[in-house]
Amino acid sequence: MSSISSFQSPNSLRKLLIIMDSSSSPIKTSHRLLALAQQLRLYNPPPPSFEDDTDFEEQKLEESAGKVVSQLGFQESVTPVAVVQPERFRPKRAAVLICLFEGDNRELRVILTKRSSKLSTHSGEVALPGGKAEEGDASDSDTATREAKEEIGLDPSLVNVVTCLEPFLSKHLLRVIPVIGILSNKKEFNPIPNVSEVEAVFDVPLEMFLKDENKRSEEREWMGEKYLIHLFDYEMDNKKYLIWGLTAGILIRAASVVYQRPPAFLEQNPKFKLPKVMDKDTIMS
Repeated sequence: MSSISSFQSPNSLRKLLIIMDSSSSPIKTSHRLLALAQQLRLYNPPPPSFEDDTDFEEQKLEESAGKVVSQLGFQESVTPVAVVQPERFRPKRAAVLICLFEGDNRELRVILTKRSSKLSTHSGEVALPGGKAEEGDASDSDTATREAKEEIGLDPSLVNVVTCLEPFLSKHLLRVIPVIGILSNKKEFNPIPNVSEVEAVFDVPLEMFLKDENKRSEEREWMGEKYLIHLFDYEMDNKKYLIWGLTAGILIRAASVVYQRPPAFLEQNPKFKLPKVMDKDTIMS
């Protein structure tokens, strides 16, 4: 039985209840969300894997930048990479918020945004709230919740951050940390999109990213390794959305962790080490 619907102890539940119901709302968190929070707090990302131990220190870069990237979010066929110090790959850090809540039918749902069509990059694309880390951010959780507040008006005090997933690599070689948080009372959240960045705020069922429905895949290649990117179609309030690339990859992984099962389709993620030397000729294709 999945631990989403089971509990470790009454004392653990009481502690979680205090944590998740610390707001002024009289509405209590459901047992399912409490159990999910308990499950995710115990989650440990898989350890990095290396071809041999002698390369470990050479591959180990600032703040775990040398970990094998288990999920790739390339959204274009070719992305040139320009690194100031090509002998030392130090990707900039970013974080996104996977904000989960219970829908009307008690299904787990996740909040997404459609980026403004006026933005210079990724315009009109679906994304998770988030962005690059800033000096004042004490943690990845701070980055993700701060960005969510700036983008969609989500008060960080409403979100119970429970865990972080392993890093993902964006097509621009940003090291993106997915932060999972639980919104115990969706009614307290009134989306206020930042119109300069966000065109729409919507939500989708998390489990859709494990199903081989309303989706298609495209094969890509980088450094001789073939991989698949997955594209999911979703319609809500007569509006159609396409969820793909990095966002889809992150949500497939999040759904696998939450529901404790693999997707019903072939992921085909590449398994390779980040190149020790990266220069202007290094590309992702």
